Amino acid sequence: MIETMEWLEIIPLLILAGSILLILMVIAIWRNHLLTNILTLAALLAAVISTVYIPSGVHHFGSLITIDSFGLWIIGLILFATFFISLISFSYLEKQLENKEEYYVLLLTGALGSSVLAVATHFVSFFMGLELLSVSIYILVSYVRTSEKGLEAAVKYLVLAGVSSAFLLMGMAFLYGKAGTMEFKELAVIFSENMVYQPLVLAGLSFMIVGIGFKLAVVPFHLWTPDVYEGAPSPTSAFIASVSKGAIVALLIRFFMIWEGNYFNALILSFSIIAILSMLAGNLLALRQRNVKRILAYSSIAHMGYILVAFIADDSQGAEAVSFYLIAYFITIIGAFGVVSLVSEGDNEDYNLEAYQGLFWRKPWLATIFTTMLLSLAGLPLTAGFIGKFYVLLAGVHNNLWVLLLTLVIGSVIGLYYYLRVIVEMFKQPASNLISAPIQVSITTHIALFILIVLVIWLGVNPGGIADFIKLATESSF
Repeated sequence: MIETMEWLEIIPLLILAGSILLILMVIAIWRNHLLTNILTLAALLAAVISTVYIPSGVHHFGSLITIDSFGLWIIGLILFATFFISLISFSYLEKQLENKEEYYVLLLTGALGSSVLAVATHFVSFFMGLELLSVSIYILVSYVRTSEKGLEAAVKYLVLAGVSSAFLLMGMAFLYGKAGTMEFKELAVIFSENMVYQPLVLAGLSFMIVGIGFKLAVVPFHLWTPDVYEGAPSPTSAFIASVSKGAIVALLIRFFMIWEGNYFNALILSFSIIAILSMLAGNLLALRQRNVKRILAYSSIAHMGYILVAFIADDSQGAEAVSFYLIAYFITIIGAFGVVSLVSEGDNEDYNLEAYQGLFWRKPWLATIFTTMLLSLAGLPLTAGFIGKFYVLLAGVHNNLWVLLLTLVIGSVIGLYYYLRVIVEMFKQPASNLISAPIQVSITTHIALFILIVLVIWLGVNPGGIADFIKLATESSF
């Protein structure tokens, strides 16, 4: 029997689920884009506020979900990111002739699935959250039905995501067959009794790494990323790059912190190889691109490699580094895609570098925001990205991960080149055919981008408060 108090402890998830049903009923009665957007923002704010009133400590909702400081922190970050993506989405969807409202239902469904992943402690809740997230992304990617690239990207993602889910299920089945349980804590017996090198367990872990690797879009499971980012609406690309990947990273941290899996050399070696390949391949492939969305896609592969460097660290300092890097990355990538969605609006969306030529002379405010976001992604000082990389480097040095750190530095230097290439294009004199090209910016997007650029600079200059909060959350949970 689940007590009433336990239901109150998952109130953010209940608010998200209830808001999805409410918005569906409102849409059935009266289609209104502004009203739907306001209801979505209100639901996300209510869910964020509700996390403050959950009692401190560790709360178990059966064996499926564990609500603790780390889980609430990640849920808050997911809701925060979805809030700003909803703000940015409003102006992007305004140009669509019909069916704008269902977009927000799908965003909330994806946020709900991501939140479940952040607090999952059982294979059932793990897979349920993952499928809620994945199914919403399938539709979000192809939401603009007139876009051939969007439909193509959705089909590619559907097929590959289905294959990755099959790998995950097979891995879960192998581990369940060996341990006789699907609870993360009970599965830790595999490691405590040194069964990790038995063939069935190795096969299970290998299949799960393949499935999780696809969701994170790390090398060699990254091939879907540039096509999906390019074909999807820009706010959807921001959602995939931030919320989707952040939820998987949070699950991975909880999964292996409970298992103490980072003490096993085979797992460390596997994730180290993936991290090195992701940092190098992501940055090198981005050098070859002239499409801004594909540049950001390959860049995201490299950033997942950076995060894995901190993840491999076998102490709470690694979890702190990952958590701070996630918030810096969320803010930065959402801001970057927010600018992309504005610059590329129109019937024939143009994401090539030429579309950004002279942006500073046409829209200096947008160029300033995009420049700040790109410099943060590059990890330059006075930005949130710099502090995020600093914490990753600190965790790596503390754990003597010298090869990974050297690769991170090399990858960051390569990344700086293609970020600066975009910035140089923006500060060039505009071509004659672009001087009169209008870029309409709605008030909601103005507000979102202003807050995001302030946060990027504030976290880069004064990260102490949020860093202390993250440290407290991770230490009390792990």
